[in-house]
Amino acid sequence: MGPVILRCSDIQKKYKLDKTELHVLRGVNLEVQEGEIVSIVGASGSGKSTLLHILGGLDRPMEGNVYWGDQEIFSLSDDALARLRGGSVGFVFQFHHLLPEFTAVENVMIPQMIVGVSAVDAGRRANELLERVGVAMRGAHRPAELSGGEQQRVAVARALANRPRIIFADEPSGNLDSQNSMHLHDLLIELNRTEGQTFVIVTHNDQFSARSSRTLRMSDGTLQPDAPQA
Repeated sequence: MGPVILRCSDIQKKYKLDKTELHVLRGVNLEVQEGEIVSIVGASGSGKSTLLHILGGLDRPMEGNVYWGDQEIFSLSDDALARLRGGSVGFVFQFHHLLPEFTAVENVMIPQMIVGVSAVDAGRRANELLERVGVAMRGAHRPAELSGGEQQRVAVARALANRPRIIFADEPSGNLDSQNSMHLHDLLIELNRTEGQTFVIVTHNDQFSARSSRTLRMSDGTLQPDAPQA
């Protein structure tokens, strides 16, 4: 494995519910090395997605720090963090969140153009990525014309568009049938093997977590190592 590219320390998060307070994250600590696939598992409502959103800079903790490399991300303004996030990390969610009015190619082009890549270069990379994830022939189709598995592959290509150092995925196969789930997991493993892509993935899929570099379990607001990998 490579250097530590993601680190968090003492992450705390609480939510107020009527007159009660829900303490979701209680001093979470984590280090992720370049080239790892880290799976986070645990019961529904245990705080896995909340932690992922904080690690990815989509939500701010009440206390604690998150570092991407040497940069503590929550020391930045919202605008500066958004710019850094656009070029440093990628996201894949359970529901692909593709823009319905745009084609698959255009959906992969958009993140690049937001950070200043020309339309020509963005289109070239989008087509290369769609070929890489196995849906090159569907590039001119809009999301409604794609199967669930194809839509999620386009979402993976979009996450890769700006060459992020790390990809965060929140139940990426949770909305797919078993066959498409397997194909998506194979794709992520292959991207990790061939590209050295780093993933932090929240998943309920035991078969996928068993193929990860490490599996951590969210319990009582903290992360603990799960059963050792075979």
